[in-house]
Amino acid sequence: MSNTEVERGPLLSPLIDIGVNLTSERFARDLDEVLARAASAEVLDLIITGVDVESSQRALELCHSTSSSSATLKGAGLRLWCTAGVHPHDSGALKRGDLASLERLHRAEAPQLVAVGECGLDYERDYSPRSAQRACFEAQLSLAAELDRPLFLHERGAHEDMHAMLRAAGLERCAQAVVHCFTGDRATMERYLELGCSIGVTGWVCDERRGGALQEAVPHLPLERLLIETDAPYLTPRSLRPKPKRGRNEPATLPHIAEELARYMGCELSELRRASRRNAERLFRLPQRESAL
Repeated sequence: MSNTEVERGPLLSPLIDIGVNLTSERFARDLDEVLARAASAEVLDLIITGVDVESSQRALELCHSTSSSSATLKGAGLRLWCTAGVHPHDSGALKRGDLASLERLHRAEAPQLVAVGECGLDYERDYSPRSAQRACFEAQLSLAAELDRPLFLHERGAHEDMHAMLRAAGLERCAQAVVHCFTGDRATMERYLELGCSIGVTGWVCDERRGGALQEAVPHLPLERLLIETDAPYLTPRSLRPKPKRGRNEPATLPHIAEELARYMGCELSELRRASRRNAERLFRLPQRESAL
């Protein structure tokens, strides 16, 4: 059995991939096949990440078009959701009216749109001025608070400012937030947990070169705060065998990430899968599946 396959059986809950970049050009040619493989791997809910106004609009359109046109995927029980936000990398290039367009997307109250983000701060690459990042993030914190929407957060090298801005926004907001694709150490993780945030774990935990700090942190991550994601097409798990062609990650690798993560956390795979699903349903307010354990 390859690592992209998963043991079938009544003890394993279907999975939710809380962060997948399906609007990426790397999925343009074979998206239907990618979705079919996800369904076959029992990754039955995918939350598409919006990183700017254009990609957020495309993500919502993809939710609509797939749910209405693909009988095969509907038969498999696959559901698509999305976020809408402005990534810190794009905050310095905002055009006039972009934030207003983002607000209109959220105020339309499309049921598939489940969170504000990807938003936050990135001082590691500094693709946008830090002042612009903070202003853009503050606007999205305010939007989420006004509309009572969960937050899908990004942070790299900016923990102190992120922590301060989240605390200022109020702990009740943090309890409706996930720090997506967390790659930090135990101390940083625990500071986010103290605020009330959930933690999103990707295939970074499968990386023997860069994932050591995360591998040491996750045994201290409460299951009730865990969410799992691929961040596909990025962050292909390095321990995945066979290696995917062109190195592209996709949602069907999520069971492998769950297996590796359960090993590092020292818990049963079935328990981790159930917890991650319950946590995602609660945070993003998704309808529960009757068949989910």
